[in-house]
Amino acid sequence: MSEGSLSRPGSSPSPPPELGLFDTDASGRLVSGDENFRRVALGGAALPVGRAPWANARPDDRVAAEHVWRQANGGPTDITVPIGHPDGSEHRTRFILTPRLADDGSVVGFTGVALRADEAVPTVSPWNESISELIDDTNDAVIVADHDGSVTYANPAASSYPQLLTVVRDQMPRHVMTGTNVSWRGEVGLRGPDDDIHTFEVQVRRTTKGLALIARDVTAATKLQAALAHQATHDGLTSLPNRTLFVRKLSEAIERTRITRELVAVFFLDIDKLKDVNDSVGHENGDLLIANIGKRLVAATRPGDIVGRIGGDEFVILCEGLVDEEAALDLAERVRQAITGRVLLQGVEIATGASLGVAVTRGENGEPVLTDAAVALMRNADTAMYHAKLRGRARCELYSDTMRETARERSSLSAALERALANGELRLVYQPVYSPYSERVVGAEALLRWHHPTLGILTPSVFVDLAEESGIIAPIGEWVTNRACADLRIWLDDGRVDRQFVMHVNVSPRQVADPHFVERTLASVKDHDLQSQHLALEFDERMLLRDPSNALRTLQSLRRFGVRLSIDDFGTGYSSLSHLRSCPADFLKLDGSFVRSLGDEDRDDPIVRSIIQLAHSLEMAVIAEWVTTDAQVARLRALGCDLLQGYRIGRPVAAADFGHTGPMSQSSGEGLPFS
Repeated sequence: MSEGSLSRPGSSPSPPPELGLFDTDASGRLVSGDENFRRVALGGAALPVGRAPWANARPDDRVAAEHVWRQANGGPTDITVPIGHPDGSEHRTRFILTPRLADDGSVVGFTGVALRADEAVPTVSPWNESISELIDDTNDAVIVADHDGSVTYANPAASSYPQLLTVVRDQMPRHVMTGTNVSWRGEVGLRGPDDDIHTFEVQVRRTTKGLALIARDVTAATKLQAALAHQATHDGLTSLPNRTLFVRKLSEAIERTRITRELVAVFFLDIDKLKDVNDSVGHENGDLLIANIGKRLVAATRPGDIVGRIGGDEFVILCEGLVDEEAALDLAERVRQAITGRVLLQGVEIATGASLGVAVTRGENGEPVLTDAAVALMRNADTAMYHAKLRGRARCELYSDTMRETARERSSLSAALERALANGELRLVYQPVYSPYSERVVGAEALLRWHHPTLGILTPSVFVDLAEESGIIAPIGEWVTNRACADLRIWLDDGRVDRQFVMHVNVSPRQVADPHFVERTLASVKDHDLQSQHLALEFDERMLLRDPSNALRTLQSLRRFGVRLSIDDFGTGYSSLSHLRSCPADFLKLDGSFVRSLGDEDRDDPIVRSIIQLAHSLEMAVIAEWVTTDAQVARLRALGCDLLQGYRIGRPVAAADFGHTGPMSQSSGEGLPFS
């Protein structure tokens, strides 16, 4: 109970907004930042050196901020964007950057301030009741006793605890009992009318006239506080330590090992294909699987090890006192095998497995702040886990400096990708789609290229995964659709293609999951005065596995508006016939691996023929990819393939060059017929 609980409250001035200070280099990328900046702009996360100050904003807002930054052209900049925080809240945060100039007037960097733009002003409720009414009505026990200890006043709440005064007199310090004009605040426990032990927070004032006390029953609050403290530091599904508690325990272990030089290891474990489990048997069974794996991890580790859950399918394990790296890897493999196999949950048999990364230290980490050292070690283990997934999953990998360099390169490339769209570094090229029967080009596929300032032209295979991870794939995908529609409008106006021409655009699962995807796609078509049937969206079967109900609903909604659908890379991955039935499409793209040997090995013809017949029975046109020879063209035509695409038909070219000549002219002396 606060000391001023019975005094008249007054209004207090609003606290000044919290300011975070930071410095950037000349390109506006972070170099340093104080603790306030980490709280205001990063939600307490580690400083992302080399990235923009607004790195914690949503992908769309990061792109918009980069546009504002570019327009400032090295001058003072004032940017306000919503920033997400770990507790799920979002605050509008203002970044004010002022250039630092060299003697010659050139910009060498920026000094900045970050502050919340939506700082709330506390309010104080008015004092509406008199002090006497408050004492009578309060649930706090109020007792006044004379110098001899006889009670002269007790409010109704005190009558439930007749022994309260005696317990307080026995527990409070002797100098309070014998002194005058002294106070004491403490905590006492006594058995209540319900026969349970109650905890009271007590405030006592001793004067020459006697003693007065106020006691508040804080039993429920104490239990709630303990429950909230547990909830704040433990995972709700598994009751294992969460990231906050795990980082604290790891920081303490690193502090100990800097003295003892004993090996500390962190295992970063990711459940393989948990998303597939959720999609196939439901999230309830997925949660049961996570809880089951948590128990098995605890059983597989040593008594002193700490197992935590820090994400949807991510667990971490802290191990101390290991002999060397080999011992750490042996223990990691034992843990991995303990959760590998088949589990029966509510009558459903589920195959489980995990990829595991290991990082170790003997306290030699150069991070002076223990929390930063702990986060760095976890990040190293995460990097090793990522390499385990790249090497085929279901394995353990020990972190090495080579992995660190690879992770840095990926981080640098990811940061550059966020600026690429604002800097105009993304371009589209177009590869023609050809009908061997009408002998005309009837469509084109829009292919993305990144003109990196130092690495040259990069294809999507290099950066699409990074775009998916960061979420920047959504604004990039929207730009691709809009740019492809704009180029098609130019071709139609120039008469380079006819009115039946179809533009094929690839879409990612993140795009389709966006609730505004249908609206934005149709807006791109309408804004460029196109018909819906001019656009075909290409996707692979993995999209249907991730979130089948929502993906199907979104795609079929677009198809009802006239947008065409194309299933890409058929023949690889799952090739599920149920997906072909549940997701009616207009085109089926035959994977190039089937086309490569056509004309050379007759044994591949029955497979291609069967796929073509299957697609035709479902009223889909077949597009063959990777067509590179005349023999393949002839064979596919004989098998009834509807459309062809590949270097034999035409190489990808810029929009300005599309519709003039193509690679077919190099051997036959003729250009491709476009209209």
